Amino acid sequence: MYDPTVARLTYRALLGRRRALILGALPLLLIVISVIVRGLVGADDQTAADLLGGLALATMVPIIGVIAGTGAIGPEIDDGSVVYLLSKPVKRPTIIFTKLIVAIAVTMVFSAVPTLIAGFILNGNGQQIAVAYTIAALVASIAYAALFLLLGTVSRHAVVFGLVYALVWEALFGSLVSGARTLSVQQWALAVAQKVAGGDMVTSDVALPTATVLLAVVTMAATWYAGQKLRSLTLAGEE
Repeated sequence: MYDPTVARLTYRALLGRRRALILGALPLLLIVISVIVRGLVGADDQTAADLLGGLALATMVPIIGVIAGTGAIGPEIDDGSVVYLLSKPVKRPTIIFTKLIVAIAVTMVFSAVPTLIAGFILNGNGQQIAVAYTIAALVASIAYAALFLLLGTVSRHAVVFGLVYALVWEALFGSLVSGARTLSVQQWALAVAQKVAGGDMVTSDVALPTATVLLAVVTMAATWYAGQKLRSLTLAGEE
């Protein structure tokens, strides 16, 4: 299910100079802001939770997921180079699964690692806040990568739709409309973080069992459907 050649090409596409600069901008901003906040207010658990929840998990993780998930396959479909990949003797589900693994890895590295660093800067992992939000970022990276990889497969405007979901649905409706929170990857990840942190610094509107099931179902369904769409692309290209 994993093809090293496809993985190498995908890593090369995602970590090119321009895209790598974009991927690194938000993590760097998070760390810089964390240093400034720590210098101004000192080690404060509530401040750490607010910053990691509002900037890291709610903004940085989904945007990086959009860049990595859509970038893993979207540009190849847009410029037609995917035809050369599909002409190789590699199963279509293998292509999707390999690109998903690469997208997840890139999203995790550029979101979970800086979240952990920022958490330790802000309050030294008091009340397990840094670790809790890092685990939330890791969990969210999996679902976001699968969702945005699917978007990259089905739409030429995947980045736009991905940003709308990340910034409008997750950040805006997710904070204002209670019903929307149940369908929010951010809230599912927070349910896991809440279990890790214990106390009341990290909270979620979704119960942990529900969040776990939804994370698994969305990830598997998105991956399966992306494979199906890629198979139909192959047939269209052959015709």
